[in-house]
Amino acid sequence: MTLRLDVVVPAHDEQDRIVACLEALATAVSNLRHERPHVSVHVSVVLDGCTDDTAALVHAHADGAAWLDTLVTDHVGVGRARSLGAAHALARPVAGALVSAGRQRTDEPAVDHDDADLDQRWLAHTDADSRVAAGWLVQQLDALVSGAHVLVGAVVPDPDDLDAVVLARWQATHPPGATLGHVHGANLGIRADAYRAVGGFDPVPEHEDVRLVARARALGLRVDATTSLPVVTSGRFDGRTPGGYAEHLRRTYGDAS
Repeated sequence: MTLRLDVVVPAHDEQDRIVACLEALATAVSNLRHERPHVSVHVSVVLDGCTDDTAALVHAHADGAAWLDTLVTDHVGVGRARSLGAAHALARPVAGALVSAGRQRTDEPAVDHDDADLDQRWLAHTDADSRVAAGWLVQQLDALVSGAHVLVGAVVPDPDDLDAVVLARWQATHPPGATLGHVHGANLGIRADAYRAVGGFDPVPEHEDVRLVARARALGLRVDATTSLPVVTSGRFDGRTPGGYAEHLRRTYGDAS
């Protein structure tokens, strides 16, 4: 039976960061194929009501990249976008025709009629303003192979986005090996059958990732956490959700004044 990884990336008006995100994912895909050639891998970007050049940049990147496709929706918010992206990924066959570089439109999840192999499939999640490490997909695969139901990963803010004073404040509270204390949708993986068991992501404007992991723990599923291979995410203070990582950075570490 073929092991399969699907990556879901919600994107709402991320024209300044989406190319770096896709380039990092391309490296991770190439690395996975080199180290674990027997594994199937695909990336789906959910274009969540984009009004800037994000869609055009993703479509340009998808030309000739069989590992990448898109799903276009109205602006439904990150929780619903992750849910639609996961349904889209699970509905794709492991082999056969791929969705073309991406002008499919749907506002309802596709239906997956083959649930037999869900324990062999893994949904990895990151964000359009984030860059995964080269070994990130291998790490996600290792979690699947090891029997984990969920993998909670770490994120670090892009140092280029932070004033030196703010960066120093963050580094002071995050020494190497610091205990993982948060759940981040930018670095999260879940086995497909566990995803179904917890009911997927809630259609909420934020904290859909926290809620999903809380339900997994409540069901007694195996939730692993790692600080290895953190995802580099935007260090901006003005984010896409009112209580997301950007607001956490702003409230916790403030500005340089």
